[in-house]
Amino acid sequence: MADGAPALPEVVRELIARFGENLFTLQPTVDQVPTLWLPANRLHDVLRYLKNEVPKPYKMLYDLTAMDERLRKHRHGLPQADFTVIYHLLSIDRDIATRGKGDVRLKVALQGETPSLPTITNVYLNANWYEREVWDMFGIVFDGHPGLRRILLPPTWTGHPLRKDYPARATEFDPFYLDSLKQDMEQEALRFVPEDWGMKRGTDDHDFMYLNFGPNHPAAHGAFRVVLQLDGEEVVDCVPDIGYHHRGAEKMGERQSWHTYIPYTDRIDYLGGVMNNLPYVLALEKIAGIKVPERVQTIRVMMAEFFRITSHLLFYGTYAQDVGAMSPVFYMFVDRQKAYDVIEAVTGFRMHPAWFRIGGVAHDLPQGWDRKVREFLDWMPKRLDEYKKAAVENAIFKSRSRDVAAYDTASAIEWGVTGPGLRATGCNYDLRKARPYSGYENFDFEVPVFHKGDCYDRTLAREEEIRQSLRIIEQCLNNMPSGPYKADHPLTCPPPKERTLRDIETLITHFLDVSWGPVMPAGETSQMIEATKGINSYYLTSDAATMSYRTRIRTPSFAHLQQIPAAINGQMVPDLIAYIASIDFVMADVDR
Repeated sequence: MADGAPALPEVVRELIARFGENLFTLQPTVDQVPTLWLPANRLHDVLRYLKNEVPKPYKMLYDLTAMDERLRKHRHGLPQADFTVIYHLLSIDRDIATRGKGDVRLKVALQGETPSLPTITNVYLNANWYEREVWDMFGIVFDGHPGLRRILLPPTWTGHPLRKDYPARATEFDPFYLDSLKQDMEQEALRFVPEDWGMKRGTDDHDFMYLNFGPNHPAAHGAFRVVLQLDGEEVVDCVPDIGYHHRGAEKMGERQSWHTYIPYTDRIDYLGGVMNNLPYVLALEKIAGIKVPERVQTIRVMMAEFFRITSHLLFYGTYAQDVGAMSPVFYMFVDRQKAYDVIEAVTGFRMHPAWFRIGGVAHDLPQGWDRKVREFLDWMPKRLDEYKKAAVENAIFKSRSRDVAAYDTASAIEWGVTGPGLRATGCNYDLRKARPYSGYENFDFEVPVFHKGDCYDRTLAREEEIRQSLRIIEQCLNNMPSGPYKADHPLTCPPPKERTLRDIETLITHFLDVSWGPVMPAGETSQMIEATKGINSYYLTSDAATMSYRTRIRTPSFAHLQQIPAAINGQMVPDLIAYIASIDFVMADVDR
C-alpha cells in the first residue's frame, strides 16, 4: 500500500493475508462497502473462509443478485464482464462491534450469452431462492443447484426480464392473449408434481395428502401458495410458491428518472409508506453528496415511525384474528386510522404519500402538526394496555402461539431473517442502533429483545416496538429543529418551490429535474434501513445518466418466506396459519 493511501478495510486485509492480493480486484464504491472481484473457481473457498474461519464471521448471506453489464459505459478499472453475480455478506457481530462495518460485497465476472457458475447452496442455505431469482431474471445458470427453476415468473415464460435487451414497457411487447387452449396449458404448468421436488407420495403403509394452501386463502396474507405434504394434520414438508404478484419494480427503475421512481418505492412494502422512500433517497444522497438539514432528518424519522406503528397495528390485529380472536382487528384498525389522520395531515396522503424527496421532503410541516401528533401520543399508550389484556394475555392466544414455529438465532441468520423475527430469538440487532441513519443516534429508545423465537415472542417484539416508536415520535415532537425542509444542493430534486417563483435558473432546474431527471454521478451506492418487517435496502448503480442502470431492492419478506419449511415441518396445519401470520409479510415485498 502506497504511503498516504487510505487503510484497507479489515476484511480486505484478512482476505489478502489468506488468499494473496493477486486473487482480488478491489473496487471503490460510494457506500464504502468493501467490494472485491474474484474468479468463479475460488468463490467457494473465499465464502467458506468468510463464513467459518475469519474472526467475527460473515454468517449471513444478506443478498445475492446480478447485473447485465453489456450496456454500461462507466466501468473504469473493473474486470471485463457481460454479466456480474454479486454476493453481499453480513457479519452481525462485526457490525455491532464496528458500528456499521460488517459488510463485504463479492463479485464474479461472467462472459457469454448463457453464463454459469457453481451454486453456493452448499455454503449458504438461503442462496437457494436468490439463485433461482437470478436464473429467472438474468438466465445465469448455477451448476449443482438442487432445483433451478423459475421462482417469480410462470414456468412457461420466455426470456429473462432484467437483461438489457428485454423490453421495459408494455407497448414494446407483442399483444397478450389468453384463449382457452393457452389457459389450459398455463394451468397444467402449475400442477404440483411431488417427485420434481424430491418428495414421496407415501410410505409402505399409507399415502401422504398434498394440499394447496392458497394462493386464494385469507390466511395466506396475499397471493401466496404453499403446497403442503400432510400426514394427517402434520406438515411433513411444504413448498412455498411465490410469483403471483410480480410487477417488475426493479425493471421499472431502469426506465424512470431518479425522481419519478419515488412513488414506485411506496408500493414495495405497501404498508410501509414513506419508510420505503427512505433507503432509496438516502442512497441517492450518498452518491450525489447531499447533506440534508437536521430538520429533514427529524421529520423523516417521525414519519417513518408513524408507518412502523400502522404496519405493526395491522400485524397485531390480523395475527389475533388468525389465532381465533375476532374483535381485536376492529379496534386496531380504529387506531390505525387515527395514525393515518396524522400522516394525511402532514403529507396530504394516507397509505402511499411518496413524500420524501432527494435532499429533503416534499414540503414543510403544516401549521397544527404538533397538536395532531400530541393527540395521537396521548391516545395510543392506553389502547396498547387494553390490547395486552385482551389479546396477548388471553389464554387461547397464548396456547396458539407459544412454542409454535420456534427457531434460534443461528437458524434465523442462516436464512437471512432480520427485524422482529431475529430479535425474538435473543439477537439484539437493530440498524437504528448498530448503524444509525437519518439521525437515529440522537434518539433515546430501547430495542425490544425476546428469547424463545416463537410466534408469541414475535408478537411481543412488535407490540413493544410500537411503544418505542411512540417514544421516538414524542422526542421528534419536543425537539423538532428549525431550518429548511430541503438541502441547498444542485441535485436536490425538485428544488424548493418558493425559489422557483423568484429566479429563472431555479425554475429551469425544476423543469429539467422533473421532466428529464437529475444526472447522478457514475458509481454504486446502497443504503440499509430497519424497515417495518426487517432490513430493507436499495443497491443502485448509476451510469452518469438520468435514471438508474441497475436498481436492486433487497426486501426482508423474500428471505422470511424461504424459511417456512425449516420452521414448520413436523408441526400441525393450524400452527402453519399462526406461523405465516407471525412472519408479517406482504407479497409486494416478496415478488419484486
